Amino acid sequence: MSSGHIGLRIREVRKIRQMTVRQLAGKIRVSVSTLEKYESGDRNPPPGVVAQIARALRVGPDRLTGQPYWNGAETAEQVQAVIPELRRVLLTYDNPDDLLVEPRPLPVLAAEMDHIAQMRQDGQYVPMGPLLPGLLAELTHVALTARGRDQEQAYWWLARGYRATNSLAHKLGYHDLSLTAIERVRWAAQRSGDNLMMVTAAYLKAGAMVRMGTYASARRVLEALVDEVERLAPEASMSDAQIAIQGAVLLKLAILEARDGHPDRATDRLAEARAAAGMLRADTTHYEMSFGPTNVRIHEVAALIDTGDTEQALARLREWGAEQDRDEWQLPAGIVAERASHHHIDVAAARLAEGDRAGAHRDLLEARRLSPNHSRFHPTVRNTAATLVRLDRSQDDALVGFAKWAGV
Repeated sequence: MSSGHIGLRIREVRKIRQMTVRQLAGKIRVSVSTLEKYESGDRNPPPGVVAQIARALRVGPDRLTGQPYWNGAETAEQVQAVIPELRRVLLTYDNPDDLLVEPRPLPVLAAEMDHIAQMRQDGQYVPMGPLLPGLLAELTHVALTARGRDQEQAYWWLARGYRATNSLAHKLGYHDLSLTAIERVRWAAQRSGDNLMMVTAAYLKAGAMVRMGTYASARRVLEALVDEVERLAPEASMSDAQIAIQGAVLLKLAILEARDGHPDRATDRLAEARAAAGMLRADTTHYEMSFGPTNVRIHEVAALIDTGDTEQALARLREWGAEQDRDEWQLPAGIVAERASHHHIDVAAARLAEGDRAGAHRDLLEARRLSPNHSRFHPTVRNTAATLVRLDRSQDDALVGFAKWAGV
C-alpha cells in the first residue's frame, strides 16, 4: 500500500516553488496550522481548497490529487486503455477517419447513446468506456453527411456522447481530455438546433472552471445561463426541462459561492434552487441534469462541507432524518447512482473531519455499493481512506481492504 497522500504532494510542490508554509497559507486564506495538517495528512483539504492550493502553486489540481491513477484498479479493469482512442476521435471530430463499414441508422445509434448516457449517470465507467470511440465515430459520420432535421438530431446525440466522454475523462483524471470533450459538446450543441443543449454545454464548461478555481469567470457564465433559460421560456412559462436546467445552474452557483468563501451567497442560491424544485413534482434528469428536492438537499450538505462547516452539515442530516423517523436522512430511491454515491463520499469526508471514523468508513462502503467505478477513481475516496488507515491503530482488516481496493 502506498504511503503517498495529497498532503505530501502539496508539500513537494510547495518546496519546488520555494514557498514557506506561511506564504502558501496566506495565498489560500487558511491558517498555518490548517495547512500543516493538510501536509501531514491529519486533515484532508476539501475540493475547493485543493483548487486554491493548485492555483497558488501554479499547477493543475490533478498534480496534487495524483491523477490519473495507475494502480490495482487499472490492472484489474484496464479502463484507461480507451483513452488514446478517445483522444484520436476527439482530435478528428470534423475530419474523421474512414469507417470500415457504413454507419448504422441514426435511431439505432441514438438508442445506444441513450444507454451510454444512463451508464454515465450511474457511474458505470468501466463498461461504458470501450463503447464510446466506435459510437462517436459513427455518429460523427452521420452528423457530417446528413441533412436537415436528421443532421441536427445526429449532432444532438453526438453532444451527449461528448458529454459522456467528458465525464469519463474527468473521473479518471485526464483533465486535458475532459476540457477538449467539453469543447466538442459545445461544437455539437451549436449544430443541434436545441437551445437547452447549448445551455447544457455552457454549464459543463462552467463546471470545469469551478473545479479549476476560476470562480469569477464561472460565476459570469452561470449567472448568464440563469437569464438565458428565462429568456428561452415563452411568456415566462417555463417547462419542467427549463426549470430543471435552471435549477441545476443555481446549484452549481451555490457550490461556487461556498468554495469562493461566500456562504451567504451560497445560501441565497440554494433558496432559489429550492423554490425551483418546488415547481417540479419529483426529482428529474432532464438533459442528464439531476435536479429536484433531493438534489437541493444534497447540495445544501455539500455547500456546508465546502465552507468547512462539517458539524452543521451532519446536523442537517440528523434534522432531515427526523422527518423520516430515522437517525439520519436517507436518500430516496431512484436517485441516479453517481449522484447518490457522490453524496456519501462528501459525507464520509465530513464525518472524518468530525472524528467519526467508523461513520466515515460506512459512508465509503455505501458509496462503493452504489457506484463502484465512480468511487474507486474519486480522489476524495482515496484521501479519506488513506487518512482512516493512518489513524487506525487496530489494523482493521475491512478498512485496509477497502483502502487497497481504492488503490491507496
